[in-house]
Amino acid sequence: MTVDLVVRGCRIVTSTATLEGFGIACDEGKIVQISTDSTLPAADEVIDAKGNFVLPGIVDTHVHMRDPGDTVYKEDWTTGSAGAACGGVTTVFDMPSALDTAYEVRDISTFRRKEEAARSQSVVDFALYGLIKEDNLDDLVKMVGVGAVGFKVFFSASAPGAPPITDGAAVDAFSRIAKTGRRIAVHAENARMIERNERAFKTMGRGDVMVHLEIRNNLSEAEAIQRAILFAEATGAKIHIAHMSSGSGVDAVAAAKSRGLPVSAETCPHYLLLSSDDYKRIGSVIRVNPPVRHKTDSERLWLGILDGTVDCIGTDHAPHSREEKVTDDYWKTLSGFPGLETSARLMLTQINSGRLSLNQYVKLSSENAARLFGIYPQKGALTVGADCDLTIVDMRHEGVIKAEELQSKSKVTPFDGVRYRGKPVCTIVRGNVVMEDGEIVSKPVGQLVKPAS
Repeated sequence: MTVDLVVRGCRIVTSTATLEGFGIACDEGKIVQISTDSTLPAADEVIDAKGNFVLPGIVDTHVHMRDPGDTVYKEDWTTGSAGAACGGVTTVFDMPSALDTAYEVRDISTFRRKEEAARSQSVVDFALYGLIKEDNLDDLVKMVGVGAVGFKVFFSASAPGAPPITDGAAVDAFSRIAKTGRRIAVHAENARMIERNERAFKTMGRGDVMVHLEIRNNLSEAEAIQRAILFAEATGAKIHIAHMSSGSGVDAVAAAKSRGLPVSAETCPHYLLLSSDDYKRIGSVIRVNPPVRHKTDSERLWLGILDGTVDCIGTDHAPHSREEKVTDDYWKTLSGFPGLETSARLMLTQINSGRLSLNQYVKLSSENAARLFGIYPQKGALTVGADCDLTIVDMRHEGVIKAEELQSKSKVTPFDGVRYRGKPVCTIVRGNVVMEDGEIVSKPVGQLVKPAS
């Protein structure tokens, strides 16, 4: 038998084991054999992993591609998916636009418009969230029918022109979605607290970067997470706390899990590796919603990762132009920055420093997300029958993150100049080699990923 692809010379990493001297055979996009190199079948294409580690393809649960929309100058699916592939990411979960109301994924029509934009450009697979709005509740279940992986709800405005949902509509939406089994990703901040704080700081004439941390304070996130958990418990909905940034958030999620509630949480590298001490050094580029907080918060998030309270590492990849990010006026700066291409390098560096293991990283970067959102073992697994999505990483590779070298249209990152050790060197999506040594080597092959049920 001759198969499409064989990857040999691997050190295969799962969440529970590391296998030395094994290889993987792929045919028609699926893993068909995992065995010692000597027993692998002949193949049309053979890749020598050279003893590097082979992980299940990274699944990023939180990405904003900006396309389609009037904000495509920030990112399109070509540049965004290239950044994903160079970051070892094989599947992205794209968030509905909060910037262009005409392109919000709020019904079947807008869902299909985004699916077509992604399918025509993306070199990685993609799943799409639907947006929960005040006035589209009747369309939510319909989007499940065309493949929505889950839903996004904003408890506070994350961008200009994106008003938060009212509590009544949120409860109604949670009740409807609970019946479908889909999970709801919650942007958990208290809108009224934030609005009041903004008015107060404007009155004071404050416009420095530290204002952001004070406006969107820890209490704002803690209250909103608790409210989301309360709504979930009342309705039976599954919820996913997006981009969790605070120690109090970790405590709230841990308490909910201890009561058996279907609550999960993601955090991002910037919450783990940066703190309020970095605001003056990095300046306006550090602005993100919710904000990077204090060292005590990042320390609690790390504990949450190690004890299983935090389920996923996402990026909240949210690119903007340099003009929108680099400013001395807080009130003119937009929140967010690219993360797809830097996340793995940052986290692999932490693994090299002994902060967590590669096996733990597999759970956080791939397996847990696939399980939570109903796409396991198609994604997030190195097993026969799974999609042949592979992230090959060289744990010895050292370098410096350089903003100007990012694939993203946005050449702005708070990690510019940061040294790393460990880098994805090859990304394979359903048996298609899409990235090798930092170069995109494939035409668009991305497909929509739908939950199994």
